[in-house]
Amino acid sequence: MIFTETKLKGAYLIEVSRIADERGFFGRSYCKNEFEKYGLNTNAVQANLSYNEKKGTLRGMHMQHAPFEETKLVRCTRGAIYDVIVDLRPESATFKSWIGAELTADNYIMLYVPEGFAHGFITLEDHSDVAYQVTQFYTPGAEQGYRYDDPSFDIKWPIPPVIISEKDRRHLLFEDNITA
Repeated sequence: MIFTETKLKGAYLIEVSRIADERGFFGRSYCKNEFEKYGLNTNAVQANLSYNEKKGTLRGMHMQHAPFEETKLVRCTRGAIYDVIVDLRPESATFKSWIGAELTADNYIMLYVPEGFAHGFITLEDHSDVAYQVTQFYTPGAEQGYRYDDPSFDIKWPIPPVIISEKDRRHLLFEDNITA
């Protein structure tokens, strides 16, 4: 596995090292020992799947607040997504900064999202599946969200959203959320 730390400390893009032959290739998508070597959380307690029928479906920006903060390992298993995380750790040098990465069924790249980050994505193809492992159970009442178009973050989405849930549309702006 190839671990590349992003400009947001603790967030990694992880590529599968491929051992190829005439059959195709073999590679690991997870190895506890390799993750621990980088100091990454290996205590996944839940695996989730998100099916998205239409291109332009936007989900986000989601997180759970303390003490239920979660680390996520995100991978697109069918189709393609543009995956975005925002650093919301107040003590971080990159507080309110974001990165985006194209995750596809063909590139096998995963995004490791540490605690304290909001996460969201937009589908770049119809019928896109997103699989992710999390280190906390879903906890009703601990979920928190921010607007995908929040000027505090100024995320540059590659395509305009076509489908957004009503719940995601109602998320507060960051500045309103911290004073609420």
